[in-house]
Amino acid sequence: MRILITNDDGISAPGLKVAEAIANDLAGPDGEVWVVAPAFEQSGVSHCISYVRPMRLEQLADRRYAVEGSPADCVLAALHEIMADTPPDLVLSGVNKGHNVAEDTLYSGTIGGAMEAAMHGVKSIAMSQYYGIRGTELPDAFEVAEAHGTATCRRLLEAATWQSHTYGVFYNINFPNIAPDAVRGTKATRQGHRANATFRVEQQRSPNGRSYLWLAHAAHNASAETGSDAREASEGWITVTPLQADLTAEKILPDMEKLF
Repeated sequence: MRILITNDDGISAPGLKVAEAIANDLAGPDGEVWVVAPAFEQSGVSHCISYVRPMRLEQLADRRYAVEGSPADCVLAALHEIMADTPPDLVLSGVNKGHNVAEDTLYSGTIGGAMEAAMHGVKSIAMSQYYGIRGTELPDAFEVAEAHGTATCRRLLEAATWQSHTYGVFYNINFPNIAPDAVRGTKATRQGHRANATFRVEQQRSPNGRSYLWLAHAAHNASAETGSDAREASEGWITVTPLQADLTAEKILPDMEKLF
């Protein structure tokens, strides 16, 4: 198996090393693991692409490249340039430092990278490690992803549905913020919604008197509905959510057809 890894935390991020370990397990001794990741952190860029500017590409080692662009840019660079003659069988995006659940999935560059791969017909999985305050106190904040990542991905590869939709399906895995042996199990979940959990801005003034706005975000995962990624991950479950790029509000289409 040939596996491509990208992320949105950047080529030097610790979560990328975790993804590489998972990829090596999945690929096996006869497989290949390629890394094409952003040269700098790209958190929050969603499915952004560098449409109006070129991207600098640098080879750092064998099968390892840095791209001055977004995760989606990295996938495009891999599929159409770096690995054009030897395309990947699977794309892993992550492991992100922090969960990507509920509204976060709309902002996440980790999700954007996996989505771009799915749009090109390549199986893809986004992986995120719920971090929180506990994560800052641990010597290894990615221990749950390390312990359970390979088995969760392998189960998807063996039995999941991948092409039930024109855009293709990809999967969003979130690992909870608890000890590996305390994980309650794995649940299939929907993308959740958290009350009052959208981003807000907070103003601060610099020493020279200039005004700056910082983005702030309150998780409120417990406010999400039962069966959603945000709620179940916060309660100790590994969550797996099937996603797709089609944003059509299918349930409303019949009403729209009557209207027009």
